Amino acid sequence: MQQLACGALQKMRTELSDTVTYFLPVGDQEVPMNELIGKPITLHYQGAINCTHCGRKTNKSFSQGYCYPCFKSLPQCDQCIVKPELCHFHEGSCRDESWGEQFCFQDHYVYLANSSGVKVGITRGTQVPTRWMDQGAVQALPIFKVATRLQSGKVERLLGEHVADKTNWRKMLKNDVEDLDLTATRDLLFETCQAGLLALENEFGLHAIQRLPDAEQIEINYPVLNYPQKVTSFNFDKTPEVSGVLQGIKGQYLILDTGVINMRKFTAYQVAISA
Repeated sequence: MQQLACGALQKMRTELSDTVTYFLPVGDQEVPMNELIGKPITLHYQGAINCTHCGRKTNKSFSQGYCYPCFKSLPQCDQCIVKPELCHFHEGSCRDESWGEQFCFQDHYVYLANSSGVKVGITRGTQVPTRWMDQGAVQALPIFKVATRLQSGKVERLLGEHVADKTNWRKMLKNDVEDLDLTATRDLLFETCQAGLLALENEFGLHAIQRLPDAEQIEINYPVLNYPQKVTSFNFDKTPEVSGVLQGIKGQYLILDTGVINMRKFTAYQVAISA
């Protein structure tokens, strides 16, 4: 085998085309992963993790790539990132107001996606359609455009009373997914949640929470030769060397004939990749 790259992992970069194109950043290099499908590859964890923010060596990765001090102090690691309805910027307690103004006070989209069944989610406008590809969604539909992350979280929480807000990653990787009419689901949610949506529109204004009744559903195809019938996942902390024939890529997972591995989970791990 030939070593292709060595260094700190980052989540795979994606490009949307007829089939999603993947690139794996490793250190200062970027490996075109679609070219490796059908070939044997080896990923070797070299026993070191360096915080993706400060570079400090850490024995454990927190929040996908951070050391513990950064995890406790950085705004991008705060609880409101996972639960945006808990945004506390207006209380004057944001960990970094300039970061909050840049990332949280910009257009966000509330969307429906089909990764393992219908789910509701949110993403910054700059992350469309990247967010959907990262989740392994085969269908996606934006249904609201909102002015802030807090507002997107409130809309998501309202809709989440009626549809799931998480992906079943095992079903996603098995491709155990039926085609859905997300437009029909959107219309039903608009009707079912009408009272709650009107309350939010009255609170924040129609200019802040905009429904998207004319948005079109998109279909996403992934470069996979064979989907696993049984999903076995690798963990670098337990298995530092992962080898197998690359069967495909979906979401942020490499699908090998020996098991699957979530590359995003191991952001900041020092890894060598060979093929």
